[in-house]
Amino acid sequence: MKLKRFLLRYYPPGIILEYEKGGCLRTKSIDLLDLTPETSPDELLAEIQQSEPLVTESRADQVKQLIVRLQQKQGQQDHHRFCFFKELKAHILPLTNVAFDKSGSRFITGSYDRTCRVWDTASGSELHALEGHRNVVYAIAFNNPYGDKIATGSFDKTAKLWCAETGKCFHTFRGHTAEIVCLAFNPQSTLVATGSMDASAKLWDVETGDEVATLTGHTAEVLSLCFNTVGNQLVTGSFDHTVSIWDVASGRRVHTLIGHSGEISNVHFNWDCSLIVTGSMDKSCKLWEAVSGECVATLTGHKEEVLDVCFDLSGQLVATASADGTARVFSVNTHQCLVTLEGHDGEISKICFSPPGSRVLTASSDRTARLWDARSGVCLQVLEGHTDEIFSCVFNYEGDTIITGSKDNTCRIWY
Repeated sequence: MKLKRFLLRYYPPGIILEYEKGGCLRTKSIDLLDLTPETSPDELLAEIQQSEPLVTESRADQVKQLIVRLQQKQGQQDHHRFCFFKELKAHILPLTNVAFDKSGSRFITGSYDRTCRVWDTASGSELHALEGHRNVVYAIAFNNPYGDKIATGSFDKTAKLWCAETGKCFHTFRGHTAEIVCLAFNPQSTLVATGSMDASAKLWDVETGDEVATLTGHTAEVLSLCFNTVGNQLVTGSFDHTVSIWDVASGRRVHTLIGHSGEISNVHFNWDCSLIVTGSMDKSCKLWEAVSGECVATLTGHKEEVLDVCFDLSGQLVATASADGTARVFSVNTHQCLVTLEGHDGEISKICFSPPGSRVLTASSDRTARLWDARSGVCLQVLEGHTDEIFSCVFNYEGDTIITGSKDNTCRIWY
């Protein structure tokens, strides 16, 4: 094994090693999820050297400098105020979803008009209209971090794979017997997973367009799914009140997570693949061990359904959004509610952390999105201007651009 170079990853903090083995270029990552500006670079370097043979003495100074650079990035205060940049009359019929590529230079919108459109963020101009579905385009995704492919899932029971550069359709994935409502690429961008109202999920080969596996076992609609960051497990959430963990290689169900008494609204893995968070219409959110399938905590406090949940990138915080008009931030370690985010006048359907994890963004039926301080719970900014409920809000990778999608058929770009 020969080390070629180091790559820095700011969110979550880590160092990527690019090395040669058997004539092939490979990468492995050293995750530094517990890094703080107070961490001793020398002690951390010693730990890394103990566990990673590629980091030899001759490379020690270089790695120490990278640690310091990561700490400097962490120490930067986030005082960014977002300004309204542009409104896009994206589609004639309602929007369903919005998604960024990793760089944030392009984003996509899905719509009831049966298309997915690709946009240039900086100019707000349309690059491509992905046409071919025969019904609502509901689920959309870029194959980040690469950003060269787009997947779309439709109420026409098919999913399609597109070239992000040209808008050409590579494959149509046929096999579901009802609407496709969620999808995701695996981290390697070799598979697409789709979830459907037919109570199944399917895995598809990106290269060939072939169906690789059908994941059966749920007894009602599969509304959410998520690969872990390694790509060896997939988690699915269903209207049957259960969550399933699947082994991707074999297509076998590893665990069924039973405990919620209402439909599952969303599911997510944390960065290090050890935990899963689930949100439910039973007003609660649960944390589960990915390896054992055991429930380790039930996070309560909401008075109405939990409509969305997410981890921050370091995996230390969980945020929940509820139909009761509030959001909450919980500690993953203590399971305590750290702050309640109050201020919206309607249900909150979407929630996400900024990449550094210091901010929380919420989208509400009150026609506003709000930016909050994740630690103090203070509302830092109200993003106003939409004339109907906002159902989607996303940050780009750097955290300096936001897109909101609304039932008023527009997207707004905020810088």
